Amino acid sequence: MKLVFESNLDAVRTGLADLLASDALCAMEQDARGAAEIVLAEVFNNVVEHAYATSQGKIEVCLKDHPEGVLVTVTDSGIPFPQQQLPQGLLPEVKSSDDLPEGGFGWYLIRSQVRHLAYRREGKTNHLTFCLPYKAAH
Repeated sequence: MKLVFESNLDAVRTGLADLLASDALCAMEQDARGAAEIVLAEVFNNVVEHAYATSQGKIEVCLKDHPEGVLVTVTDSGIPFPQQQLPQGLLPEVKSSDDLPEGGFGWYLIRSQVRHLAYRREGKTNHLTFCLPYKAAH
């Protein structure tokens, strides 16, 4: 399955719903599908807020069968990651529940829920690839 949508929150919401209704993601266990929704929402949010921070563009998503789950490739023509490397995804330091940071959890969540996470920059295009497992980690 291939889906292309604009880099705005309304289009992302619609695109995410379309992906969740796809045969590939519907074949996942319920918990794994919930994790997939969180991962995809985080990835798309990062593309909108960071890759296209100062511009608009398209987000392309391809889903393919993989022996371990669903292989996802997300492509955009926004700005690259700093040093063309993914964030480490370390949890931010939290001193108390009153001191929760606004962000910083996204890449930790992504890294903890996917397999085979890879990023590359080709020309002016970002390519993020990962596998969403059919079964949730317990």
